Amino acid sequence: MIREFKEQDLEKVANIWLISNIDAHFFIPKDYWKGHFDEVKEMFLQAEIYVYEKDCEVQGFIGLNKEYIEGIFVSKEVQSKGIGKDLLNFVKERNEFLYLSVYQRNERAIHFYQREGFQIKCANIDEQTGEKEYEMIWYKNKGNKNNEMVRKDHYEYDRMWCRTAR
Repeated sequence: MIREFKEQDLEKVANIWLISNIDAHFFIPKDYWKGHFDEVKEMFLQAEIYVYEKDCEVQGFIGLNKEYIEGIFVSKEVQSKGIGKDLLNFVKERNEFLYLSVYQRNERAIHFYQREGFQIKCANIDEQTGEKEYEMIWYKNKGNKNNEMVRKDHYEYDRMWCRTAR
């Protein structure tokens, strides 16, 4: 079941965030993630988060900032069981477009997002880590005329968003 984040989910969600980031981003020192742990926990309390729960146990979550996906995180024990896809589909149903950033060295995540219909728009450098990252975007109903309006409305935003691409 997917539901809205509750304050009592905080410790479980924060631990999933930390372990998932350390595992997925082996190329970034563990201390980077550990150093941001308390700050991120505070941010979770203000964020739009949806959790995947099974048998009263939070197994994963997705964080949003409007149409921007802050991240999808799934407990290591239940990865590759469709939880990330379910979380992503949950927010796809509620949005006309979504976008995100993903480290270029996180090939597993890139393949996941491409399989789910996201396209790479540009490449940048994450100023905090110095790592290269891709900016990826997904549009609902690619051939739909209404979607063309969404694309036009966001054209200038897309240009500004990818302004540092080389």
